[in-house]
Amino acid sequence: MRNRTLACVVAHPDDDAYGVAGSVALYADDPDFRFILVHATLGELGDIRDGFPATRQTLGSIRQAEDEAAWRALGRVPDRHEWLGLPDGGVADVPFDDLVAAVARILAEEDPAVVVTFGPDGIFGHPDHIAIGAATDEAFARLRSEDGPGFQRLAHGAVPQTVFERWNRQRAELGLYTFDPTQTYHMRGIPDEQIRITVDCREVASRTVAGLREHKSQLHVMSDDPTNTVQWERRLRREWYTIAWPERERDAPMLTDLFDGLD
Repeated sequence: MRNRTLACVVAHPDDDAYGVAGSVALYADDPDFRFILVHATLGELGDIRDGFPATRQTLGSIRQAEDEAAWRALGRVPDRHEWLGLPDGGVADVPFDDLVAAVARILAEEDPAVVVTFGPDGIFGHPDHIAIGAATDEAFARLRSEDGPGFQRLAHGAVPQTVFERWNRQRAELGLYTFDPTQTYHMRGIPDEQIRITVDCREVASRTVAGLREHKSQLHVMSDDPTNTVQWERRLRREWYTIAWPERERDAPMLTDLFDGLD
């Protein structure tokens, strides 16, 4: 049997909504596909907009429920969904070996063919993103071997620099604030040549947006206009990844999905 197990390790509820939701939707009806999702935190330090019925004490459980509802709305719930319960905003303060062990325990039990997490940029430079990404990379390195069907690819979600610049130009034209990649919590791009996987998600963009809409507590953070479905679907037409392992030749053709080229 083909190993079509995908493990996604992220920091907060809604990181996954943008990270791999399109790829998961594309494989939703594949009988071989298995989806493992790991969240480091409940996102309890997220923003609480005026009038939203949440408190600092309840936001974490609300965001957890929203994330689970999002996958139901998309139409493909994780086969295994783990919440590590680490402190939001404090993942980088957890002893690194403890963080690696927490991720490795789950990955070892599941033996995924592909693992997706954050790269060193964290996409937004968020310390939680960077810490859980580094721990996942280390867990992958400790577990992979030349034998067996698991741990064939380690991928990092990313935004190509040219796409980042186009989005920033569009934001400026609309009078919105622009991202400053030198600042923490601001989006940043990576050189286009580092992108090794580009997934065409147009046919499932509406399903991805349906999932995003379930993150009701954070809609004001996730989009400048949550009512603009067309804009959201346009932004979700592609997902991009670098390949952290194995090393891929610079002139190798672009891959088209997370399992492309694997046995």
